[in-house]
Amino acid sequence: MTALPHRQLMSVEEYFQLEQGSTDARYEYIDGYAHMLAGGSADHSTIKQNVLLALKLALRGTPCRVYDADMKARLSEERYVLPDASVSCNPHDRGKVTTIQSPCLIVEVLSPGTEAYDRGRKFHYYQDCRTIEEYVLIDTYRQAVEVFRREKNHFWTYALFTDGDQVELRSIGIKIPVADVYEDVVFVEDDERH
Repeated sequence: MTALPHRQLMSVEEYFQLEQGSTDARYEYIDGYAHMLAGGSADHSTIKQNVLLALKLALRGTPCRVYDADMKARLSEERYVLPDASVSCNPHDRGKVTTIQSPCLIVEVLSPGTEAYDRGRKFHYYQDCRTIEEYVLIDTYRQAVEVFRREKNHFWTYALFTDGDQVELRSIGIKIPVADVYEDVVFVEDDERH
């Protein structure tokens, strides 16, 4: 994620205009600044599609809806993000809306360029959003799905799911096999990545 070059502070309204006028770039809005999102690898895209499909199938017939990175999630008045996948069970987050107001689950598929941000500052932004109950990070280099859960008194717990496990998402009451998350993903040895 990179800030727009030579850009000063912008209002939320200016951010929405930028988003509507851009056909080839996507932007998140954090504390007055628009940040352009980078593209991902084929494995990143495959994992994201697998997660969206698994969530959609598991939530069929429930009041919850699954959204991809085309749907902005409002974290606060000054923070709008485009997570790889999000879930809202709030009826106000349906229909013709362009931004979900009450995400309960956020999923980010990690990439080398965004991993530190997704684990650091962005995680803090998600923690500040009171509606988010779980934050999921998915590795693209090995079968590892990390789930951070909001507990009482602003305390977050951590769970790691690997090959053979089922990812438990308590916020929406479902389990997804790790194998489904990584279907059609080809892993390479560490030596081959360099």
